[in-house]
Amino acid sequence: MLMSDSELTRGERLQIMLSPEELAALDDFRFQQRMPSRAAAVRDLLRLGLGAVGIRPADAGAKSGSFGVLDAGPDGQRAQANQKGKR
Repeated sequence: MLMSDSELTRGERLQIMLSPEELAALDDFRFQQRMPSRAAAVRDLLRLGLGAVGIRPADAGAKSGSFGVLDAGPDGQRAQANQKGKR
């Protein structure tokens, strides 16, 4: 899978602590998938996990206001309960 320049630029660091069993599971996944690093494996597992619960990546250029709990979601749809109060 080829990555765009924006995918290769990472501006945030996330540090996590893992048990020996979790680290072994991560390494097993990494080697089974022939991934170049633990970080790549973690990113792929995050993508898979978020996709499994129905969270999709934001569109390029999406504004942070598009992700409000009661306002618009990532798809731009307003919550119905919020709309009733604005009529």
